[in-house]
Amino acid sequence: MGTRNLRITLAYDGTRFVGWQRQAAGESIQGLLEDAIARLEGAPVTVHGAGRTDAGVHALAQVASVQLTCAHDTATIARAVNAMLPPEIRATAVDEARGDFHARFSARSKCYRYQLANMPVADPFTRAYAWHVPEPLDRAAMRDAAAILAGTHDFSAFQSSGTDVHTTVRTLTRSAWLEEPALFVYEVEGDGSLRHMVRAIVGTLVEVGRGSRPAGQVAALLNGAARGKAGPT
Repeated sequence: MGTRNLRITLAYDGTRFVGWQRQAAGESIQGLLEDAIARLEGAPVTVHGAGRTDAGVHALAQVASVQLTCAHDTATIARAVNAMLPPEIRATAVDEARGDFHARFSARSKCYRYQLANMPVADPFTRAYAWHVPEPLDRAAMRDAAAILAGTHDFSAFQSSGTDVHTTVRTLTRSAWLEEPALFVYEVEGDGSLRHMVRAIVGTLVEVGRGSRPAGQVAALLNGAARGKAGPT
């Protein structure tokens, strides 16, 4: 049988995992998925993800691709994979893809969400999915600062140390705060992010909301500023 290329859409609660990428120690999303699919294939497989979520980070629609030779239809593969994965990880869709499809290199954009529980008392049901910020925030200023980040900029001020990338320039097509029931949500979409970039952006925007950093100062961070000039991760 010839080789098939599959696109797998995943949702997972990343609380107890070391992140997407397979590592020498600890359970990873990629490792568990590869192990499950290898049992169907009868041989080791390599699964590519659209992005590498960090430890503790969740996904609503992570996209992965894998090449197989097994003859099972996609519905059977989805059922079998979900039966072998822990309940925190689910393949929500398995589809046949073009031969040249690659989850990472075919991705057109990626969307990240960071949730704040901006209330005096934290909701115990969202504690694993939101940063509790009890004090009032200047949300209008945070929206103004977020809008400055849209566009093509050098985001090195928001990149954690110890990373090796070709360029720290990224393009954000959306950078906005959303009001949702009991949550204040930062949503950012673009061609990709640097290591811990979204967390550093949120830390900086919360400084704006607390009044410790002017919203307009964010623009000065987008010209290759040092990491220490931006807010906390």
